[in-house]
Amino acid sequence: MIAENVPIGMNDFAALGKFCLDKAVDLVLVGPEGPLVNGIRDFFEEDSQLKDILMIGPGKAGAQLEGSKDFSKQFMLRHNIPTAKARTFEASNLNQAFDYISTCKPPIVLKADGLAAGKGVIISLSQGEAKAVIKEMLLKKKFGAASSKVLIEEFLNGIELSVFVLTDGKDFVMLPEAKDYKRIGEGDLGLNTGGMGAVSPVSFANTAFMEKIEERIVKPTIRGLIEEGIDYKGFIFVGIMNVGGEPFVIEYNARMGDPETQAVMPRIKSDFVELLLAAAKGELKSKIVEIDEHHAVTVALVSGGYPGEYKTGKSILGLEKHVDALIFHAGTKKQNNNVLTDGGRVLAITGKGNSLEEARAQVYQTVAQVSWEGLYYRKDIGQDLMNYKG
Repeated sequence: MIAENVPIGMNDFAALGKFCLDKAVDLVLVGPEGPLVNGIRDFFEEDSQLKDILMIGPGKAGAQLEGSKDFSKQFMLRHNIPTAKARTFEASNLNQAFDYISTCKPPIVLKADGLAAGKGVIISLSQGEAKAVIKEMLLKKKFGAASSKVLIEEFLNGIELSVFVLTDGKDFVMLPEAKDYKRIGEGDLGLNTGGMGAVSPVSFANTAFMEKIEERIVKPTIRGLIEEGIDYKGFIFVGIMNVGGEPFVIEYNARMGDPETQAVMPRIKSDFVELLLAAAKGELKSKIVEIDEHHAVTVALVSGGYPGEYKTGKSILGLEKHVDALIFHAGTKKQNNNVLTDGGRVLAITGKGNSLEEARAQVYQTVAQVSWEGLYYRKDIGQDLMNYKG
């Protein structure tokens, strides 16, 4: 056994701290955004017994890059980082929001300011629709407290990718890039989800494009954090829109993303724990990340009805079969030696190959061997990149 699931709530910092002390944990890698935004690093640093435990993940101040769309937008503007034009509104100035929408050219992007599990972004195709949506977000709290503020943002027409950076607060390394697929339906139709699949590498992210991202976005982001006195040790996930060969930031996340991580990690040949320790200790300078040239394709298997209402407790068949692809458990539980569904996104399966075609063939061959009642997945992950001309 190399790992053990422990039934501790991710925001129960006292219990997590006690567990770390009891088990003599040396390094904590924070996965979800909630604990980061809620200040798990600050909690550990302020406790005399916990402060020396190394941690990957920013404190509350740095986590605002993800936790507040308004903060991250203003941060980008302060540091001349290319991004879409936007303005922020609250319920108290709804009429001004309506007036602003009347000046916007559709499509119009509406973003909940706070955390909304990847679902707080709505693209409206008309001014009338945008006004109805912002009313629902601000007055009816469509996304709860996350939509107490809403950004009205210019629509950027292009193709997305995700860029991952590991920083020790001064220096950084670039990890493999990925492209994820957020919509529930094939052809990128339907509701937004937490992610239905991902691909790495990304065909249009050539050396010249990645250099633009590093020079215009990554370096100014790290410099901006230093200038603002934010000690940031952890991941910065940058959502990028490629608009005619020019990169614009859509959003920041303060951690690795799901399902992109499942496509990115199998391509990292370097000792990843060594990189994490170096970042946590402030020793990333001169570290190099070795990247596997293989292609990786990840497909999310979800419960029928997701991202809306869905049933859990369905028995998963086929997991015992030998497969070459990697199977990641996301929303599962074990009961009487049976593995049952226990969430919306249940499994993520990653295939690898010498080409995108090979990786897609491997992943979908494995996907076909797994089943449960109501299983759904997208059959087109990576298909748009097969013949991408740019």
